[in-house]
Amino acid sequence: MKKTNRREALKYLALSTIAVSAGSTASFGAQHMKESHKLKGNINHSVCPWAYNFLTLDELCQLVKKIGFNAIDLLAPKDWPVAQKYGIDSSMCYINGKVSLTEGFNNKKYHEQLIKDYLEVIPMMSKAGYKNLICFSGSRNGMDDETGLKNCVEGLQQVLPLAEKNNVILHMELLNSKVDHKDYMCDKTPWGVDLAKRLGSPNFKLLYDIYHMQIDEGDVIRTIRDNHQYIGHYHTGGVPGRHIIDETQELYYPAIMKAIVETGFKDYVAQEFVPMGTNDEKIEQLKKAIKICDV
Repeated sequence: MKKTNRREALKYLALSTIAVSAGSTASFGAQHMKESHKLKGNINHSVCPWAYNFLTLDELCQLVKKIGFNAIDLLAPKDWPVAQKYGIDSSMCYINGKVSLTEGFNNKKYHEQLIKDYLEVIPMMSKAGYKNLICFSGSRNGMDDETGLKNCVEGLQQVLPLAEKNNVILHMELLNSKVDHKDYMCDKTPWGVDLAKRLGSPNFKLLYDIYHMQIDEGDVIRTIRDNHQYIGHYHTGGVPGRHIIDETQELYYPAIMKAIVETGFKDYVAQEFVPMGTNDEKIEQLKKAIKICDV
């Protein structure tokens, strides 16, 4: 089976649609549409749709409602009307334009287009009632950390005033550069925290991807406790392999979720592991992951 990866997903997200693989709706049967599981309410749950692209966005919205939560991550503007139809929050938004992990705010040659795209989508988000917007540092390409930080500050400072005015928070994602995203600059929490301190805005936060940071730096719970004021969003994933976050991998998610709750965090934790097996099995893995994280 071809393994879904984040880079392929970005191409799919740029088209702002969720494709249906052959026969997908046939397996989306009544067994998945049972009554909602009663969640505790301490964690605001979400899910990243790229790992479930065998479902239409309509079907994914129906599924998350039936499981018992109310948000989907990484939706572009043309996806919003479908989510709104079901009363689903877009818990992390994309810009309208090109979405790239490698061409980010650390490189001045991309600033003009990035600033245009972000200034365009922020008022749209405010009108739609959304507040979280993802951004990326980009690749190093031989650039040193200090230059990258200065360039990110210069670019983001041209976007943040409008974000502050519209109550939109920009979240730069922390991604590992060891396995999945070689040469990515924002690959360590201290670098991201330094950027947040330099910007000094409550409307800039880090998207702490637990999977990625376990690979690049480990010490997840201590890092969250020490830096929670700079973190605005979380993604999950099992290590190794980015699979289901259960006892088959090295992280113990109930303890991580408890630590997150203890920091007073009130925003979203989005499932971004890659489910395996049949479509039915993938849906059951999402249900299981939500229960694991529901501390």
